[in-house]
Amino acid sequence: MQELYAQYKGLLFALAYQLTGSASDAEDVVQDVFVKVYDVKPEGLAEEPKAYLCKMVTNRARDLNKSARKRRERYFGEWLPEPIPTDDEMFESVVRGELLSYAMLVLLEKLSPSERAVFVLREALGLGYPDIAGIVGKSDANCRKLLSRARGKMGIGPDETVHSEAAGEEWVRQFLEALEQNNVDSVIAMLAKDVVLVSDGGGKAFAAVHPIASSDFVARFLLGLIRKAPHYEGGMRIEIRDINGQTGLVVHSGEGIEAVGLMHVVGNLIRNIYMIRNPDKLGRL
Repeated sequence: MQELYAQYKGLLFALAYQLTGSASDAEDVVQDVFVKVYDVKPEGLAEEPKAYLCKMVTNRARDLNKSARKRRERYFGEWLPEPIPTDDEMFESVVRGELLSYAMLVLLEKLSPSERAVFVLREALGLGYPDIAGIVGKSDANCRKLLSRARGKMGIGPDETVHSEAAGEEWVRQFLEALEQNNVDSVIAMLAKDVVLVSDGGGKAFAAVHPIASSDFVARFLLGLIRKAPHYEGGMRIEIRDINGQTGLVVHSGEGIEAVGLMHVVGNLIRNIYMIRNPDKLGRL
C-alpha cells in the first residue's frame, strides 16, 4: 500500500485537482480513496492499480462536483480555482505534463462532471479512449462525444491542440514594472483590447463582483490597486512565483498574502487576468 501511495499519489492528486478545482478537495479525495482501498483490498487493484485508482478518484470527484455546483451557485461574486504553488516540493510531482494551465481550469467550470472527467483524462493525463471508457463507465463512442461536446463548450476546435499560453517570467516582470511606474500607455499596450479580468474574493476580501472587460477599464483597475499599495498595513510587496506550472504574482502585505495573479496570453497580449483574493484559497502559498 505504501508503494502504491508513493507511486500514484502525484498522478491522483493532479486528476482530482483538475476535476474539482480545489487542492483541499483533491487531497481529501486521494486520502479517502487510499483509506477505502486499504480497508476493502479489492482484487482489481492488483491487476490494474493505475486504472482502478483513477476510477475511484474520478467517481469520488464527480460526486463532490455535484454538491460543489450547488454551493457555487450561492458563492458571492466570481468563483476561481484554488491556485497551487508548483515551486513547492509538495506539488512538484504534478508538473509533468499532467496539469492543465490555470486558464484551462477556469474553462473546465463550463462542463458537466462527465464531460470534465473525460476531458481531463484525455487532455491532461493522455489516456486512450478504452482506458477512459473503463474509468468513467461509458462506451468509447460516448467518451468521444463527451470530449467533442466539452471542447465545443470551451471554445476549442476539433483539431486544435489543447494549449493555453501563459506569460513567461520576463514578460510578467515587464508588465509589473509598467504598473509600478504608473506607465498607462505601456500597460494598455500589453493588454488585448478585449481583455477580461476576473477577481475572486468570495465575500471575504475586496474584489470586483463582476468581470472587468476592455483594456482601458482593466488598466484603470490594476493601476488603482497599485496606487493603494502604501495604504496597506506594512506596505505591499509583489513576489514572482511558479504557480500552477506558470509564472504568477503573489501580493504580500504586512498581514500576509493579499492576492495571487495569473495571466493568460494570446499573441503576446494579455487576454485574461485571474486574481484570487479569497483567503480560503491562499493558504498553500
